Amino acid sequence: MNTALKLTGFAVGMVAAFGAAYGVGDVVDPVAPAADTRHDSTTGHGDGGHGTESASADKVPGGLLVSDRGYTLNPVSAPVEEFAFQITGLDGRAVTAFEVAHDKRMHLIVARRDLSGFRHVHPEMASDGTWRVASPLGEPGSWRAFADFTPAGGQPLTLGVDVSVAGVFTPRPLPAPAASSTVDGYTVTIDGALQPGRTSKLTLTVSRDGAAVTDLEPYLGAYGHLVALRQGDLAYLHVHPDGEPGDGRTRPGPEVTFFAEVPSAGTYRLFLDFQHQGTVRTAEFTLSAGAASPDGGVAPDGPATPSPSTTGGHGEPGHAHD
Repeated sequence: MNTALKLTGFAVGMVAAFGAAYGVGDVVDPVAPAADTRHDSTTGHGDGGHGTESASADKVPGGLLVSDRGYTLNPVSAPVEEFAFQITGLDGRAVTAFEVAHDKRMHLIVARRDLSGFRHVHPEMASDGTWRVASPLGEPGSWRAFADFTPAGGQPLTLGVDVSVAGVFTPRPLPAPAASSTVDGYTVTIDGALQPGRTSKLTLTVSRDGAAVTDLEPYLGAYGHLVALRQGDLAYLHVHPDGEPGDGRTRPGPEVTFFAEVPSAGTYRLFLDFQHQGTVRTAEFTLSAGAASPDGGVAPDGPATPSPSTTGGHGEPGHAHD
């Protein structure tokens, strides 16, 4: 259903516009003390790069909360061409100490609510704890911004908040599940199926003009980065591949293998960032995870098997990497 909506405010960097989004996060889960470990990380920074820890029923998937474990994502006032925010602690002050994770202290991912836009950028932090980057938001609509970070001495955490871009918003339908995606002359195929509540092995193979790409370049310390977003609430899963450059066993393509666990049955949009010949590109996929059975397996009508396709351009108006 392509219903055009008119958005009349530009919420990026506007504290007043942020209030409603903050309220949603605060109702779901008020700011919890730092010692509260009810919500372990589900952002895919587990040991060995094997995706996420178990997304059991007592855990909230990453990116659904604006406040968690004593930390809050707070957009701050900034020019419309810029996105700015702080991570504040229980005392309300901006946090300034962060661990380096995958070559950066902060990963900012934004996605339009209909999953037709995706960008992964890396802000820079000022001395007062304010992170700033050229606005990664694109076409009009409601966007979800995810701050993916590790506070000093803490565990990986992903916080999320909704922001909006003014203008006429025409939602785009999500492409059907597909086993291949094309981007800038590259074809990426995916082998594997998502199984809710269980670790799933996904192998992505990169080729160009029919030839396997065997010289992928490290990007943020890996040969590929995979983000999965659940259709509807945009529950966030950031997965990193099995192995890393220089470990003596991981080859620079054409295959990049991931181990991921999705929290529930449903439809997911996957975004693979990979670098070749100095340029980062993003391949996109839609996958369906089947209904979980009582024993933790997949019910007989399990995950839909992706059918070969070349629909990879749903992410327009484009991607940005920084």
